[in-house]
Amino acid sequence: MDDTSQPMLDLPPPDDGNGITLADYAQQAYLEYALSVVKGRALPDVSDGQKPVQRRILYSMSRMGLGFGGANGTVGAKPVKSARVVGDVLGRFHPHSDQAAYDALVRMAQDFSQRYPLVDGQGNFGSRDGDGAAAMRYTEARLARITSLLLDEIDEGTVDFIPNYDGSTIEPRLLPARLPFTLLNGASGIAVGLATEIPSHNLREIADACVALIKSNGKLSEEELFAIVPGPDYPGGAQIISAASDIAEAYRTGRGSLKVRARWKIEDLARGQWQLVVNELPPGVSTQKVLEEIEELTNPKVRAGKKALSAEQTQLKAAILSMLDVVRDESSKDAAVRLVFEPKTSRISQEDFITTLLAQTSLETSSPINLTMVGIDGKPTQKSLRQMLNEWIAFREITVEKRSRHRLDKVLDRIHILEGRQLVLLNIDEVIAIIRAADDPKAALIARFNLSDRQAEDILEIRLRQLARLEAIKIEQELKGLREDQKKLEDILGSPAALRRLLVKEIESDAKTFEDARRTLIQAEKRAVAEVKVVDEPVTVIVSQKGWVRAQKGWASERAAGAPAPEYSFKSGDALYGAFECRTVDTLLVFGTAKDKGVRVYTVPVASLPGGRGDGQPVTTLIDLDSGTHVAHYFAGPLGANLLLSNTGGYGFIAAVENMISRQRGGKAFIDVGEGEQLCRPSLVGGASGAEPLPAATHVACASTGGRILTFDISELKSLPKGGRGLTLIDLEAKDTLAGAAAYTRSVRIEGIGRGGKEREETLEIRTLNNARAARARKGKAADLGFKPASIVRVQ
Repeated sequence: MDDTSQPMLDLPPPDDGNGITLADYAQQAYLEYALSVVKGRALPDVSDGQKPVQRRILYSMSRMGLGFGGANGTVGAKPVKSARVVGDVLGRFHPHSDQAAYDALVRMAQDFSQRYPLVDGQGNFGSRDGDGAAAMRYTEARLARITSLLLDEIDEGTVDFIPNYDGSTIEPRLLPARLPFTLLNGASGIAVGLATEIPSHNLREIADACVALIKSNGKLSEEELFAIVPGPDYPGGAQIISAASDIAEAYRTGRGSLKVRARWKIEDLARGQWQLVVNELPPGVSTQKVLEEIEELTNPKVRAGKKALSAEQTQLKAAILSMLDVVRDESSKDAAVRLVFEPKTSRISQEDFITTLLAQTSLETSSPINLTMVGIDGKPTQKSLRQMLNEWIAFREITVEKRSRHRLDKVLDRIHILEGRQLVLLNIDEVIAIIRAADDPKAALIARFNLSDRQAEDILEIRLRQLARLEAIKIEQELKGLREDQKKLEDILGSPAALRRLLVKEIESDAKTFEDARRTLIQAEKRAVAEVKVVDEPVTVIVSQKGWVRAQKGWASERAAGAPAPEYSFKSGDALYGAFECRTVDTLLVFGTAKDKGVRVYTVPVASLPGGRGDGQPVTTLIDLDSGTHVAHYFAGPLGANLLLSNTGGYGFIAAVENMISRQRGGKAFIDVGEGEQLCRPSLVGGASGAEPLPAATHVACASTGGRILTFDISELKSLPKGGRGLTLIDLEAKDTLAGAAAYTRSVRIEGIGRGGKEREETLEIRTLNNARAARARKGKAADLGFKPASIVRVQ
């Protein structure tokens, strides 16, 4: 059946005004789903730091009587089976997967996942190596003591309650958190279009920050705030090696990445031997993961699409095996983390040994920060540390105000009752007579003593023993205490200053009860880099036009006087792109271009290039090119060398090699080009190696494909360490493009195509170049070259 015979689906537009199109319906439904995931599952609330499932688990366990009680809140309930807790949560509040609810319960009980676990679990609740928890029918759970900071005030009118999913009961919209648990335990989650990664923090530091913000009325400087909260405090300890400025920037913007490394100690053994023992790991890193990485380094697998191990894999394998003899995991109940590394020999430098392990494994890694959460206004946003603390303080002020009003209402109600009883005791005989004689004693008492309905009802229900003389004294004492409480509560509700003083007092009291020492050390260090020791010697990097590279020992310019110029052999159809005299410690830069995209610069160490015999190796096997990207140009030289980078649109700038290097095989974006523009051949400005290195250039020569030449002083150009598009080099006419730009001191060579497609070139000396001298960004002068320029190269 051909396409023309297929029936067409022709949907008529909706007849009434209430109908919507399928596209509008899909958009609305997806937005509702996205909002449900963001607010209902994935993101914590800044007020209590809990996701909905966590909040429901805590509230359900509180209803089941699994919290701490007693005079000082130190008597714990008997744990119950986790299956019972999960069943209650699912049946009453959370109609989702039982495994999802149990996973949330397990995470709240893991001391390696949460800085302050909210659930006290008994049984197998998993390990940091990725071992799962036992089935819920085997484990038992109860609330941890610290959950009193989340649940103690829930029945005091502090938070709003909403109907559960089927309307059969109610659940709290938020928990009345007495401390900002969003920061204490952190959070991790992925929603629709949003994600969060909030690290945990030390309770004492966060409490002190809240107190300082309250006392300063929010005017605490950022420097003072970051001095109080210097950085995250991970459950597993470890060491943050990022600079204080990087941590402060992450807190200031709500997004960043911190460098975290393991902590270790050196244990001395018999006969001068020693071993490295790792006892704290970065967040998200397990001993099992480190062991797998060591196995991959020492026994590497051939990568997909390759026929043999790469030079990098072979080099890493040899480096690790030359240092490491044995690695074993000695973790146990007594030592949560104990990873032992034994060196090949005691003569190996301890510093080199540690640096190699840090650089090649997850013993040093990055920990992201993304402070995204549901704000006090109900909107999911990314916040700074200050915003998080200020919003929690605002929430706590509202909570304490509601609690005080609730307590005041109860105090006033009790005073009202006791005043009625006090009146009765003063006229006890008359009250008894009215009750015995009246048909409606309640109405009679209200009429005789001007009582309220509430007071009269209480008097009729009072026991005779409460009419004793001793009871009158107790009532008077209770009334005195209640009136003092009334005055205090009215002061709190009537004075913002009194409310803030109470906030500070409660925060300091809670911090004193639950504070502990910081676990994570914050000490800036340089990131570990595994340096492969390379013999520094001269080499010539030979690059073909089709991208085959090799390194030949020595420099061609050092050949004996009268010796013929070197000739390089290539595959059929290939030719020389360039021969760069440099050293083994230098770098080969590969410039990759793609249509209407910026130029990426890829880095290849010269020491990793194949030897000079044969045709070499395709440079594409040494880097990871993006799809649609092809290699355009090359340069090899020291980090201090400077290059003139230009594009066919007539723009250019100067950049140092050290600004373009990247540790990633995927390179880095560095040069911006406009639509339809391409990168011209890079030109050396100065700083290169070689037997006779070229001096620093003093001028720039530009040649257009239309045959115009412009020269100007090199000081008119800018150096851009971060890359970009640069300044206008030459004012191009319509349909004219820049063939190239070269830095020079005395001469340049222009290459191009002449009549009949023959390759032509012409060297221009300084006298000729001076004739085209003008200011940068001028049109230049027309040159009668007899061919169309394609590129320009520095000679001297």
